[in-house]
Amino acid sequence: MSIGRKQDAGFTLVELMIVMAIIGVLAVVAVPSYISALKHAREAVLKEDLHVLREAIDSYTMDKQKAPQTLDDLIQDGYLKVIPEDPMTRTTTSWVTDTSDAMHSLDQTEPGIDDVHSGSTETGSDGQSYSGW
Repeated sequence: MSIGRKQDAGFTLVELMIVMAIIGVLAVVAVPSYISALKHAREAVLKEDLHVLREAIDSYTMDKQKAPQTLDDLIQDGYLKVIPEDPMTRTTTSWVTDTSDAMHSLDQTEPGIDDVHSGSTETGSDGQSYSGW
């Protein structure tokens, strides 16, 4: 009978350290790309939400011959189902509305909201503040 030595199965410390280093390098490369992709996606949602809100304000103004006094007027009269969530602040109450005394059409009888912006103070990827979009 030969007494053989059984090899221990498993990984050495060096092998584990190499694998951990590779995972670390991949994480360092992937995380900034992921964060950038999230920011671009939120910016695209913001642009679309601003477009929808501005179209609803314009439609309301043309149909009613007066501008809406609040964003809730757009919901009550069926121009929007809900006020969208501001993707930058993640609330529905942070939208900043611009009101003007100027009339935008000859038929308009009452001034009110004529534009809407994000309530965020952050800067977008184009270098302009989100509140200026």
